[in-house]
Amino acid sequence: MTIEHPDAAPLDRTALAAVVARSIPTGAYVNLGIGQPTLVADHLTPDQRVTLHTENGMLGMGRAAVGDEIDSDLINAGKIPVTELPGAAYFHHADSFAMMRGGHLDVCVLGAFQVSVGGDLANWHTGEPDAIPAVGGAMDLAIGAKQVFVMMNLLTRDGAPKLVPTCSYPLTGLGCVTRVFTEQAVFDLRGGEAVVLETWGTTVDALRELLDIPVRAKEVRA
Repeated sequence: MTIEHPDAAPLDRTALAAVVARSIPTGAYVNLGIGQPTLVADHLTPDQRVTLHTENGMLGMGRAAVGDEIDSDLINAGKIPVTELPGAAYFHHADSFAMMRGGHLDVCVLGAFQVSVGGDLANWHTGEPDAIPAVGGAMDLAIGAKQVFVMMNLLTRDGAPKLVPTCSYPLTGLGCVTRVFTEQAVFDLRGGEAVVLETWGTTVDALRELLDIPVRAKEVRA
């Protein structure tokens, strides 16, 4: 059943990162993309036994480093200083991409410019002439991870939905996104529909009016 919090404020990035972290399965191997997804590392608990992978060549990454923990040689793919957990390993960039492409990651968490209701992902280029393309390892993660979570704002700065019927931006991957986390709601993408799992500051009915896609509430299991 969908959990609605219509009187709550939309989530800030820190609160949304905590929601994403709680959704990651116990024992999973996970890659966190550049930008908002890097915040997820700070909210994982030891009981989850999640192993974080970075495309620049590290397995067993911990939370962001602070103070005396900061080592300029120990960074994630977004060049943010991080900590290492016991048993952490380092390897060549090519080996890291082989892990990504080879189906060894259970989940990746990526940002996006757009996601279609069919699970198509656009997150490397807006198509604008003056925009700087930044594909990085996103294509490899989109096709290689068993589940692709997207963490993004539901609307653009101009108020246009980023969860759309069809992506208008250049695609990163086809039919790869399984779940979308936004400040207003979490959606599972299933069979051409967006199934709302939880909302903040809105309702399923309001989302139906806002988004030009099939939206429905999560059903109660018998």
